Amino acid sequence: MDNISKENKLVNINTCTKEELLTLSGIGESKANAIISYREENGGFKTIEDLLNVSGIGNSIYEKIKNYITTWVFYKNYCYYNYFF
Repeated sequence: MDNISKENKLVNINTCTKEELLTLSGIGESKANAIISYREENGGFKTIEDLLNVSGIGNSIYEKIKNYITTWVFYKNYCYYNYFF
C-alpha cells in the first residue's frame, strides 16, 4: 500500500527532512538521500519537475508523487515562492 503523506499535506522538497521524503510513495532511503544531496549541491529545486534531474527519480516515481510535493512555501493563507532562488 502507498504511504503517501500520512497527513495529506504537501512535502516541500526544498525544506523537508529525510523522514518527510520517506512518506512519499516510491521514495526509500537511497532516493531520499539522493534528493537531499541534489538539493544541497544545486541550491534547491526551482520547480517540482527539477526532481527528474535526481539520479534514480524517473517518470514513474515522479508521476506517483507530483501531486504531493511542492517547492512553494505556504504560510497561513499566503503562498510564497521558495526563497532559495
